[in-house]
Amino acid sequence: MTTDEIKQRIETAIPGSNAYVLDPMNDGAHLQAFVISPAFEGMPVFKQQRMVMDAIKDIFQIVHALGLKTFTPAKWSEVKIQYGF
Repeated sequence: MTTDEIKQRIETAIPGSNAYVLDPMNDGAHLQAFVISPAFEGMPVFKQQRMVMDAIKDIFQIVHALGLKTFTPAKWSEVKIQYGF
C-alpha cells in the first residue's frame, strides 16, 4: 500500500480531513502521518488517533511503525512550521 493510498483511506474515513503520509526512511515500513480535521475539535488525542487507526488498521501487516500526529485546523496553523510544512 502506498502512502497516497493510506492518505486517501484516512481522508475518506474522516470527512473534512487532510492527511500527510510520509515515508522518511523510504522503506515502506516506517511511516509518519499528520492528520488535520475539524472533527477532532474537543476530542481527546487518543480518540483522534483511534479514528485514524481504525481507518487503516489492516495496513499493519505491511507497515512496521507509524508515527501519528493529529491536529485540529487551528492547532495545525500554530505548529505546522515546526514540522516543515
